[in-house]
Amino acid sequence: MSSFCTRLDRTLVGAIPVLALTVTMAQGQAVPSDSAIRAILKERVDSGNAPAILVGILEKGHRRYVAYGSNGPTRPPVDEHTLFEIGSISKTFTGLLLADAVVRSEVRLDQPVSELLGAGGKVPSREGKAITLQLLSTHRSGLPRLPSNFAPANIADPYSDYDAKLLGQFLSSYALPRAPGDSAEYSNLGAGLLGYALALRAKTPSWGALVDRRITAPLGMRETFVVVPSALQNRVAVGHDERLDSVSAWHFDALAGAGALHSTAADMLVYLAAQLDTTSGPLRHAVALGRTPRADFAPGTRIALGWMIVGQPSQPMWWHGGATAGFRTFVAFDPARQLAVVVLANSANTIDDIGMHLLNPLTPLSKPIRPPRVAMTLPAAALDRFAGEYQLTPALVLIVARVGDALFARATGQPAFPLTASAANRFVYPAAGIEMVFDTSETGSVRQLTFRQGGGTIMVPALPPRAAVTLSTAALDRLVGAYPLTPALLLAITRDGDILYGQATGQPRFPLTATAANRFVFPLLGIEIVFDTSETGSARGLTFRQDSATLTAPRRP
Repeated sequence: MSSFCTRLDRTLVGAIPVLALTVTMAQGQAVPSDSAIRAILKERVDSGNAPAILVGILEKGHRRYVAYGSNGPTRPPVDEHTLFEIGSISKTFTGLLLADAVVRSEVRLDQPVSELLGAGGKVPSREGKAITLQLLSTHRSGLPRLPSNFAPANIADPYSDYDAKLLGQFLSSYALPRAPGDSAEYSNLGAGLLGYALALRAKTPSWGALVDRRITAPLGMRETFVVVPSALQNRVAVGHDERLDSVSAWHFDALAGAGALHSTAADMLVYLAAQLDTTSGPLRHAVALGRTPRADFAPGTRIALGWMIVGQPSQPMWWHGGATAGFRTFVAFDPARQLAVVVLANSANTIDDIGMHLLNPLTPLSKPIRPPRVAMTLPAAALDRFAGEYQLTPALVLIVARVGDALFARATGQPAFPLTASAANRFVYPAAGIEMVFDTSETGSVRQLTFRQGGGTIMVPALPPRAAVTLSTAALDRLVGAYPLTPALLLAITRDGDILYGQATGQPRFPLTATAANRFVFPLLGIEIVFDTSETGSARGLTFRQDSATLTAPRRP
């Protein structure tokens, strides 16, 4: 399906933070020794979180590497020259390309991206405000995380067939839900569009060619590619999902600037060394411009051109994480201490806490969470009792709901993620190091939720259920039907008992809650459906909204 229900699949480049990272950098904290780092990696690998994890440390010009684990019996040992998919860390390269283009006087930060797309390029605007290059790099463009016509032919390689034609079709028809610059929303689409536009302006055949010309070649990075040369294929790490089953590699087309790069720990330390040097490096002027804070992104987090900035104002730290179906990656640098860290893993399970701990040993490590090889199967009724809303923080609500025979959760402003049952009331999401334990009463209703992530634990009560409207089965039946949202995307509305369900082409069905006679919601995915009804209450069509996307469809006769 489009971006609507692929939120239930692994089609995202980037980590899924549920609790905001809060980092208190302590002056004088020593970076752990190689033996201490190896012990951390050994525990994580031996716990089944990844086949291999590699750490690189750059401290006052000195480089060191620690690796633990294996890349398979037929491949070379994992070391600083092993190639990993680095996912969303690629966005920092796109930000540096933007800064470099500004230094070259090719573009301006406040320049509308439409000016880079040529005469035929149409880009949405709102309230007289255009989407600028800086807004794309700082995730404040108003564009959604993924385009509404994102419908991968192969969900195992989701970005490979999203080309320039599809990108142009989306941009020419999309209506922004808010004015550019009004607020932040992490957008793979926005970063990909920026990379595509910069490549067009530079007249290079691809974003990857531009990265090679303006970043990797000047810095002497010889192990960073979009397409890995055939001679180096035996050095490419094999990706694994949360259960350590091997997965397909990812490929990119028009949205390459969001997450297409492969790199090694050795090359990433070269890249981070450049980020620490604003006085003498070949890209020093672009680096200085690129790492300058531009806007607030989230509580406790500022954003530069692609980089997230956390820590105390007196000692900020720049960082970014990456995630594809089979890899998790982390990079960060602290100019005050001339310190940089890279962590690379060949599985989808989180390693962000390791990176943060290496920068500041006072930051706790997560307890390794390994999904059961055979997940516990619970009946629908048992899963339904956990459904509800839980107030994690004043600004962060966790929604839990059942979709088909599985439980999913979603935090405010973030994509939904699957939960795996390891006990009757215990669920895990190892990719983000999350564990949830539901405390139930004798009647089976949930009293509170214990939520663990990143070494932290909070206990929150279940919020009162949202007000719902009860409709007769006859009224629900008048809404049942097939609604073609696009030529390739059919939304089927069905009734089962006294509940209305939606189901899109190739996706599991989801329950709908009535908030009015013709309005239904599914909060887990941010879905709202409003039926256009006749005087008799029969549906003639519907409007489907999810997050910032809207589609209308007639009822098929």
